[in-house]
Amino acid sequence: MIIGILSDSHDHLTALRDAAAQMRAAGVEHVLWPGDFVAPFALPPIAELGVPVTAVLGNNDGERIGLAARFASLGWNLAPKFNFPVLDGVRCALHHEQEPVEALAASGLYDLVVYGHTHDLDVRQVGDSWIINPGETCGWLTGRATMVLFDTTTRQPEVRELARG
Repeated sequence: MIIGILSDSHDHLTALRDAAAQMRAAGVEHVLWPGDFVAPFALPPIAELGVPVTAVLGNNDGERIGLAARFASLGWNLAPKFNFPVLDGVRCALHHEQEPVEALAASGLYDLVVYGHTHDLDVRQVGDSWIINPGETCGWLTGRATMVLFDTTTRQPEVRELARG
C-alpha cells in the first residue's frame, strides 16, 4: 500500500491539486494528514481521490465544526489531537505538533509517526520507527511545497515536490 502524507496545506489549492494528482498517479490508497487544512473548501482536491483519510486537527484549523462536518460526510477519520490507524500492518501515530514524536517513536509501539506544525521537512528513522513531517504543502514559509509517499511493503518514504502556482 502507498500512503500519501501531507500537512500544513493552509488552503493552498494549487499545491493540493498537485498533491492529489501525484497521489493518484502513485496509486495512493490512504492519506495521512496531521492538520492545518484551515477551512473545508480546501478538502475537495484530496476528496476527489476517493480514498480514506485519517487526520488530526492543527493549531490553525479554526473552522473546526465545518471541518468535522465535511470529514464526517466524506467518511474520513478526524481526531482532535491524536490518531492511531493501522494501515496494511503499519502501526501509525499522528499528532500535529512536534513535542511527542520522539517518545512515540522510541516507545516501539509505532512503525510510522507523522506530525506537522513546524513546516519543516523531517524524514528520519529512530530505531525501527520512521518519523515523518512531510513539510508544508503550502510552501509559504519555507518556499518549498512538499509531501511524502510511504510504501508499506518496503517501509520506505519518498519526498515529492509540489507546484505552488
